[in-house]
Amino acid sequence: MKKEWMWLIVISICIGLLIPWSVLRWQRQNVDTKDIVIRVLMTNGKVSSMPLEDYLIGVVAAEMPAEFQLEALKAQTIAARTYAVKQYSTKKLTDKGYDVDTTVKTQAWLSNAQIRNKWGLVNYWRYRGKLEKAVKETRGMVLVANGDYIDAFYHSSSGRKPTERSEDVWASSRSYLKNVSSEETNPERYVQRISFSREDLTKKLGISYLSQQLNFQILSKTTAGRAKTVKVLGKVFETTQLRVLLGLPSTDIEGVVQGDQLVITAYGKGHAVGMSQWGANDMALRNIKAQEILTHFYPGAKIMQISVN
Repeated sequence: MKKEWMWLIVISICIGLLIPWSVLRWQRQNVDTKDIVIRVLMTNGKVSSMPLEDYLIGVVAAEMPAEFQLEALKAQTIAARTYAVKQYSTKKLTDKGYDVDTTVKTQAWLSNAQIRNKWGLVNYWRYRGKLEKAVKETRGMVLVANGDYIDAFYHSSSGRKPTERSEDVWASSRSYLKNVSSEETNPERYVQRISFSREDLTKKLGISYLSQQLNFQILSKTTAGRAKTVKVLGKVFETTQLRVLLGLPSTDIEGVVQGDQLVITAYGKGHAVGMSQWGANDMALRNIKAQEILTHFYPGAKIMQISVN
């Protein structure tokens, strides 16, 4: 009898590992999105609590241009809701006292006052209704894969190349974050050329000598074709690290030495993992719905409906 109980315990643990609590919670309880209160860490260090659906309006206003097509805004809303619900549902494991902050470290967020300041009073009333519609028409929708909420990463523009696999950017693989077409109609929407002097580079890259010959070399590339490792002034960098140190908009870069200057040309904007926001809008302009946009950028993920009673 004891052996049978031991086996039941082992099986229960295995099931718990295979199907995370975060998703089972919605299946076992009739949880309404209106019951979810998100705790937001503000820039002043205080934590403000607000209903999930209200929080999402501030996220979409901060993360995506309000003039984008409604279906693109709906796709953004579902991705943002997925992130927020995942943070909310796992807080019992690692509770920091808040679920999200207002920066790109989690998801950017704007208050009503900040939104009015960003859009102006006339556009505030024009666009807020549009965002409320995007939130209302997707209420309760989240993305799941492998029995859990996905990491619904998104970025502004993939530029001239496909999206990136997560393991090429952050070293950890996710089945739904793979190379897919950006679907952007203007692959050179974001092209930026930035010049750095030898002195600038030594300071920004933490190189203490000036005698090293000024050079730039791409050593390896990701499967999508972006630079993965580069050599600058004789030192090797991961391009994700170089992007931060030099303030580059993306890792799709080319470099040319011109005299005592290194000119770097960057294509696209953001880390290129997950949904391209401009790609989503270009798809919406072709009358593609939000659900299809999301399944394109997160292959294998499915949309699940949380209770909306």
